[in-house]
Amino acid sequence: MPVSNKARKKPTKNRTNRTPPRTPATLGQSTDLLAPWRKLGIAAPSGTPSPSIPAQVTRTATTPADPQPAPDGGGCAAGIAAEAATRTQAVAATYWLDSGRGGPPFSVLIRFVGARVGAADPAQPGDRFDQVERVDGITPGSGPVSITTRAEGVNPGQWQVTATPDQKFDTTSTGAAGVRLPRRELTAHTRMAQLVHGPGVRPVLWPGLVSLGVLVGLVLQAILLGRAHVGVPITTAVSLGASILGYIGAKGWYLALHRQHPRTFLHAGACIQGFLVGGIGTMVIAVAALRIPVGTFLDASTPGLFIGMAIGRPGCFFTGCCFGRPTASRWGLWSSDRRVGIRRIPIQLIEAVAALLIGISTLPLALAGPPPIRGMIFVGAIAAYTGFRQVLFPFRVDPRTSVGRTVTLTGCAVVLLADIVLSLVH
Repeated sequence: MPVSNKARKKPTKNRTNRTPPRTPATLGQSTDLLAPWRKLGIAAPSGTPSPSIPAQVTRTATTPADPQPAPDGGGCAAGIAAEAATRTQAVAATYWLDSGRGGPPFSVLIRFVGARVGAADPAQPGDRFDQVERVDGITPGSGPVSITTRAEGVNPGQWQVTATPDQKFDTTSTGAAGVRLPRRELTAHTRMAQLVHGPGVRPVLWPGLVSLGVLVGLVLQAILLGRAHVGVPITTAVSLGASILGYIGAKGWYLALHRQHPRTFLHAGACIQGFLVGGIGTMVIAVAALRIPVGTFLDASTPGLFIGMAIGRPGCFFTGCCFGRPTASRWGLWSSDRRVGIRRIPIQLIEAVAALLIGISTLPLALAGPPPIRGMIFVGAIAAYTGFRQVLFPFRVDPRTSVGRTVTLTGCAVVLLADIVLSLVH
């Protein structure tokens, strides 16, 4: 019996697609592991296949199951808030494969057909789903690969899922070194949608680590401001308020960057740039209005700000956001983007280490007393961190434009050099 299915070709519109229960799934949204090379204008590695069908992760559901779109990697916790807002049941199934040892990158297309155990005959809406996941550009030598499909709006209970590599697709029936991928029978259970994820994803760690980072940052700030004889209670209150407004700014930055409608604010991801601009801007205005020396306040806040960011940033690694591109390098770490688990460049952890080094480096400077020019510790730290982020962007799935990175990196280098020269001259 045909049933309705929500398609997600446009995030702001829902369309109804009536599909017979056994109609083969059609192609839809893309997830291409080689997309970063094309965005950078760099030729893909030699031997990369050029499939006749555009690279995609695709789904068609034969039940009211409502699968979520692939995360775009453009912001912290992107998609997690949307999942937390749902009250529906969901089920996830994961197909594992070995990327092999050698050969050119290859593509995989897996069809997941799920049926609820004990369902009535004929099946009722929500008792069956039929979804296809396609991943291109899997590099041999990148270790085990997991491909997860996730269906929402299904009936609760135990599910039997059959995962079958599509034999009609050019390169899908074989993986690395021509090894035929087997069909697998999987068992899964429904849970609340916000608790259903693929392997390696721990969304609860993001708010936990971010909150711990904020707490550590506030404690360090209070200690350093106390040493500078600045009122701690009022400045702590200002910092707490600035953190809240900074979080709002982070979400606003995400909406602007991805051109999303403001009504999606609660479900949007967050960008660290928006947090820094919104939070720091709020602190500067509030501190100036309270007649507290702005430079002294910012310098005392710098170590806590960056050490707090170093604590919070690994939350992105475990949540599956802000992820790096896949790699076969031994320096890569296995992680997931909540759909594809593969060895990746651990950009989130590298950035956390950079923030930690900046925070530790500025701590003795702040403890040594006021610098020759108030605020130069803060300015130098921000320039160093922003510049290092530009160096890391090409290794992310969303690398940004090369022109924008070059301009930003040049500006940061000039500011940092001027900061160092002024500190030596004075």
